[in-house]
Amino acid sequence: MPVANEIQIEAAIVQAEKSFQVMRRLPRFVRSDILERTAVIIGNRKEELARLIAQEAGKPLFDARGEVSRAVFNLRNAAAEARAFAGSEVPLDMDGGVFEYQGTRSDGGALDLAKADLEQLAGLRRRLGLARRFPIGPILAIAPFNFPLNLVVHKVAPALAVGNSVVIKPAPQTPLTSLKLVEALEEAGLPKGAVSVVHCPVALAETMVKDERFAMVTFTGSAKVGWHIKSIAGRKKVALELGGNGAVIVAADADLGYAAARCVRGGIVYGGQYCIGVQRIMVLRSVYDAFRQKLLERIASCKVGNPLEEGMDVGPVIDSRSADRIESWIKAARDGGAKIIAGGVRHGNVIAPTVIEGTKPDMLVECEEIFGPVMTLNPIDSIEEGVRKANDSRYGLQGGLFTNDLRAALRALEDWDVGGLMINDVPIYRIDNMPFGGWKESGFGREGTRFAMEEMTDIKFLVVNYN
Repeated sequence: MPVANEIQIEAAIVQAEKSFQVMRRLPRFVRSDILERTAVIIGNRKEELARLIAQEAGKPLFDARGEVSRAVFNLRNAAAEARAFAGSEVPLDMDGGVFEYQGTRSDGGALDLAKADLEQLAGLRRRLGLARRFPIGPILAIAPFNFPLNLVVHKVAPALAVGNSVVIKPAPQTPLTSLKLVEALEEAGLPKGAVSVVHCPVALAETMVKDERFAMVTFTGSAKVGWHIKSIAGRKKVALELGGNGAVIVAADADLGYAAARCVRGGIVYGGQYCIGVQRIMVLRSVYDAFRQKLLERIASCKVGNPLEEGMDVGPVIDSRSADRIESWIKAARDGGAKIIAGGVRHGNVIAPTVIEGTKPDMLVECEEIFGPVMTLNPIDSIEEGVRKANDSRYGLQGGLFTNDLRAALRALEDWDVGGLMINDVPIYRIDNMPFGGWKESGFGREGTRFAMEEMTDIKFLVVNYN
């Protein structure tokens, strides 16, 4: 895979500037049709792309196919939104005192509304206020390895839907999938150069982040890198979709079998390399033992191994450095007095699904994002206690609460500072048109088709004075 130098980076930026002048003038239906045709092309190549994702990222085939399906939906949703996305009228005659102050009679004299009858009021000069949204310019999209297709689509599709151009800087671990996406877009009729892919060292990536020719940087990745990007990005817009240490609360009235199944799925999907994966599980003491048993039964049934074999639940993590870190965090928890009740072993870069009981809030497996198939399990005495403990984190991406008590659910939303709260489900639940993003150190701004389109546009306000 070629790595770009300074000259090639400059060429990509210049091309993005030129392409923006084309994209911003394309009618809605043209942008929409391109995205819709791309969805068809990607859908027709589902198996090819799924196998590429599995090979590049080590993602089990079931999850790789799911990622392609999500990308197709994402493209189609952006195509639909491209046709309808618009600004709105802003009423300018809401307050009589302000209307009187801002207006004049036709002869230029001051208005006196107290002396005007209904017929005169009906004949006063009116103003129409229109807030129109316009594309902001070239966008730098920096994407992670864990969803090398769909998380790129999350950035590219909304940008194109509103008429921006994009330079993609994919993760170095997954260089090929983005190229396949760009090939599909250009085959679908996207002007060549409107989306380009560059791989480059960190220093050149930082140069692009600082470059004022980009109107926006949209980044998905670690909190450390994301907040550094924001600190050096200058005046441009920044959207950050960062990490989390997703918590789940299981109440006494929950369907324990379903909750256990979803927690396992949420904790092991793609080897736990999921920013909204299940990491901390807190269970009401009265049902703790019953839930624990069901959770361990589910963990024991997971198939672990080669992600290119059908039916696998867990494959390797992305590289040996990540496996080393996860293994060391598990050991640190055990050395600190926690008990490993499932897993805890490693074969190459494959970490077995792991459950750790009796952890403490300051342990790395609790307070940091583990990004591996590791869950902690602890009892609580009330939902309120669980919400307090879940919220005692510098992260706030998504959370889960299994309960049928609507009052408890609504109170949890008020007190738990997360971007999304899933009732009777786990934090991994995400449909791609949802508003998605975090509180606290988990992010800045929102993704999800229409919400990203709003981030990638800005308002020009028009006032028309008419009789």
